[in-house]
Amino acid sequence: MHRLASMAYGILASEWERLPLWLPIGMGAGILLYFSLQHEPGLSALWWAAALILGAVVLVPRRPLSAWALGMAGMVALGFGVAGWQTQRLPPIIDLPSKAVVVEGVVEAVDPLPEGVRVTLARPRLSTDGPDLPRNLRIRLRKKDPLTPVPGDHLRVRALVREPAPPAFPGAWDFQRGAYFQGLGGSGFAIGAAERLGEPLPASPFVRLRGVIGAQVSAEIAGGAGAVSMALLTGSQSAIPEADMAAMRDSGLAHLLSVSGLHIAIVMGLSFGAVRFLLALVPWLALRCDGKAVAAPGSLVVGLGYVLLTGSQVPMLRSFAMAALVTLGILLGRRALSLRALALAAVAVLLMQPDAVTGPSFQMSFAAVMVLIAGSEWTGPFMARWRAHKEWWRKPVLMLLGLTLTSILAGLATTPYGLHHFGRLQIYGVVANALAIPLTSVLVMPAGMLALALMPFGLEGLALAPMGWGVEGILWVARTVAGWPGAALSATPIPPWGLGLISLGMLWLCLWQRPWRLLGLPMMLVGSLSAAWMTPPDILVSADARLIAFRTAHGVYLQRGSGASSLVRESWLRNWAEEEVVPVPLQGRTEDGTLDCTPAACRFQPRPNSAAALLLRAEKTRAKEAAPPIQASAHCGEAAVLLSPEPIRGRCRGAAEVDRFTVWRSGSHAIWLEANGPRIISDRDWRGRRPWVPPPPRAPWEQAAGQ
Repeated sequence: MHRLASMAYGILASEWERLPLWLPIGMGAGILLYFSLQHEPGLSALWWAAALILGAVVLVPRRPLSAWALGMAGMVALGFGVAGWQTQRLPPIIDLPSKAVVVEGVVEAVDPLPEGVRVTLARPRLSTDGPDLPRNLRIRLRKKDPLTPVPGDHLRVRALVREPAPPAFPGAWDFQRGAYFQGLGGSGFAIGAAERLGEPLPASPFVRLRGVIGAQVSAEIAGGAGAVSMALLTGSQSAIPEADMAAMRDSGLAHLLSVSGLHIAIVMGLSFGAVRFLLALVPWLALRCDGKAVAAPGSLVVGLGYVLLTGSQVPMLRSFAMAALVTLGILLGRRALSLRALALAAVAVLLMQPDAVTGPSFQMSFAAVMVLIAGSEWTGPFMARWRAHKEWWRKPVLMLLGLTLTSILAGLATTPYGLHHFGRLQIYGVVANALAIPLTSVLVMPAGMLALALMPFGLEGLALAPMGWGVEGILWVARTVAGWPGAALSATPIPPWGLGLISLGMLWLCLWQRPWRLLGLPMMLVGSLSAAWMTPPDILVSADARLIAFRTAHGVYLQRGSGASSLVRESWLRNWAEEEVVPVPLQGRTEDGTLDCTPAACRFQPRPNSAAALLLRAEKTRAKEAAPPIQASAHCGEAAVLLSPEPIRGRCRGAAEVDRFTVWRSGSHAIWLEANGPRIISDRDWRGRRPWVPPPPRAPWEQAAGQ
């Protein structure tokens, strides 16, 4: 044991320069630990973080490796504490009425949609004399509403509003948590015309500018190309038609729509070159000023403006933090585009938005940049030897090789996260990116930046026209590649523990320098195969019981009620790696023998030795009548689980029941029919009691009894 400890100590000592890179990893682990809890902890972690980090600073001169270990513990506590502090400082969730209500509020943002407009109302009220709500409301106006809202308008509109939707199934993406950290209290749609009240209030200059730019782009570039151009310049993707969005996703080009490092690099690179060019035009200045020292801060200011204009999204915050470090490196004459710069950028983002670590944007963005920087370190000597020769053809070959290698590395880095969150594989993403990225870099973004510069003079059309041509080219690539056979395949999502193992392996491979970094490869391999060791649920029941799905070896059978959510259905199919569903038959036995139905009930047994479930059906009623409750006593002993989209009366000893009342209290349910009986997990079991999880609802008679 002593020998192993000495060996580990020696290896860590040899990697001393790389040890600080792991500190942000500890912070991220602390944040993930916080979000994995089922109850809300206290804020004492911040005091522990301060004590541990201070102890690490004191220990550095005498015992540096012990100081690093203590610092790692301190960063875990810091991440845990920052996430808790950020949660506690946000306003609580709000209760919204179930019926239509008149909503008043100040327009904070206007998002154009393919059909209509969506507004975000700040300080909303649910009646003229009601109190201001602590959270925003997002409302989609009617398609033909004559009002054209702008940020700062005080609007009144009659609408149906609902709280954020719960997860589609236990363990799925938590929309309520995302809305909680965005300050969103609910969303809905207008059922009446919007009315402007009084004069507009002053809005943020960048919000107003975003609206002006969006209107100008829409006027100059029509259709999907205009919507994509607007996304690149303002960060708003809401107006992109679904067909174009699907083509971008299936071709592997969706990352171009999310303004990130590629876009800010182009913007800052163009501004850097423009400032140096302008300085060179004035010989007196060129001889007395360091062009780099002047251009670098100028490009940083332009980059900051672009970040604010596009809404300060996570990839942009990461990219701008790195750009600031690169600028500092230029001013100091040092190389700043490194893994250390990325680590500092990660700490900055996690301090500002700790919840971002759970989302695909943060994960894919940082993974791609980390792998690209590490790949640059690994291939640096080869590239240097290649550039040492002066043949004319080497430079274009090197550029082509670099572009291809960049697409491959970024694709490999982001694929596991795309599989975990979206359950899709883009097979031809390298080809699509090799065609679309140069078009974006050479034509689309430079023309877009020129258009922004010309807008004050009313000449933006000169630049928006070529920008539109370039975007049309990108969309053509997306549609063509997405149309190839097998362009996007459904795959079983990687489970969270598998994604964690892949992430650890990727970090291990990229952050260490010694040969032991190759141990990251088997970690990544095991994580990539983790989906094969997971058993998906046999049955899923939605939070309103309007969808009940049965998974078999031959496909998915779906019982669907009126008004069921298509979004939930699609989420279920992604989780099961299925493309289509088959309706549960009204009567008869399915070909695989798993479902045996009568008009009153369906018995489901996915495997010969598994437990069985019974889906109970209500009798047909007139359209506006509620279905009558179902009596369980008539079906006792037929199955281990009784399912029903309507309330079940009575109980069967030894049988579990999941009905409309069950999901009303506990949310969606996942059921595994195992040989020794059913295993049932509800959404409330999975998430526990957290500030973004609504408390269990109470029936009217329970509320009356509690008063």
